[in-house]
Amino acid sequence: MIETKKFYDSLVSRGLDFFTGVPDSLLKNICACITENSPKERNIIAANEGNAVAMALGYHLSTGKYGVVYMQNSGEGNIVNPLMSLADEDVYSVPMLLIIGWRGEPGVKDEPQHKKQGKVTLSLLEAMGVEYCVADDNWSEQLDKAVAYMKETNRPYAMVIRKDTFSSYSMKVESTEYPLTREEALSVILGKLDDDDFIVSTTGKTSREVFELREARNEGHANDFLTVGGMGHTASIALGAALGTKNNVWCIDGDGSFLMHMGGFAVIAQNAPDNFKYIINNNGAHESVGGQPTVGMDIDIAAVLKAVGFKTVVEASNEEEIKSGMEKLRENGLAALIIRTRQGSRDDLGRPTTTPQRNKLDMMAKFAAANK
Repeated sequence: MIETKKFYDSLVSRGLDFFTGVPDSLLKNICACITENSPKERNIIAANEGNAVAMALGYHLSTGKYGVVYMQNSGEGNIVNPLMSLADEDVYSVPMLLIIGWRGEPGVKDEPQHKKQGKVTLSLLEAMGVEYCVADDNWSEQLDKAVAYMKETNRPYAMVIRKDTFSSYSMKVESTEYPLTREEALSVILGKLDDDDFIVSTTGKTSREVFELREARNEGHANDFLTVGGMGHTASIALGAALGTKNNVWCIDGDGSFLMHMGGFAVIAQNAPDNFKYIINNNGAHESVGGQPTVGMDIDIAAVLKAVGFKTVVEASNEEEIKSGMEKLRENGLAALIIRTRQGSRDDLGRPTTTPQRNKLDMMAKFAAANK
């Protein structure tokens, strides 16, 4: 196991002191350490991993130094374009250190959404021509090799991180004083839905809580699409579903997901039918992977949604406001509800016990019956 603070200090001592990326549960300890010890301008939590690669590239241009880009291995998909069409040695040849959490590593138990990505993590790096190592007890020598490689070749280098590689590192989480947690807000939402309403819920703890709330209410899961992976695509999935039915499709999103592909909302707003209903839980954090902050509480999400074409945008932070807001969404066409909540989730929060394929087939059957 790597002592987290020692690893961080070793990065900084080697001149690797600019960090950017999207937090990951396997990297939550090193991400917490970076957040606690780096000046704000030296640790930019990006909207998506491609943005982070672009920032590291720009930082190298102005300083000659190497940025550190952290991500879950699912983020490899988001970095393919900027890494290969800009940073690659056949284009601008820009070095940066990629720190990649290896979810779904073969032979290590993990959730279904991580299995495929785990299988191809290393081969995808190889296909992109990115030299890499898997961090181990010789991590200091590995860092020396990475720095030497970047200096000699002007190419990116990746350090792949296995589960439980870093020692525990606690980060003080700044929580707001809003009365409801996300799960409490979700309970109110589910209580206002009818049997012919469908849900598309975002990845992480949101979908886990939707599943467990349905279980507690002795309800089925055929009305719910749990977007267990593909962060940032929840609203687009909901749009596609809404275009294929007259029933209401309620997208339950999070601030991190909203920010990751925010440009999609301009397209959604110009094409969504009236049965598309958008709800965003904003707790200002990537809570599912450690609580690192987003800019969700610092920007005017309502103004963004209105600017791209949402006709009705309602804000809420308590039970009555959520209920009232959902009624307004039912009564109006393209409409959104922004709910501000505080961080916090149950220690015993479980995971869906049905398979993604079963979820899909049950939902398709329910849609087919509704569309007759």
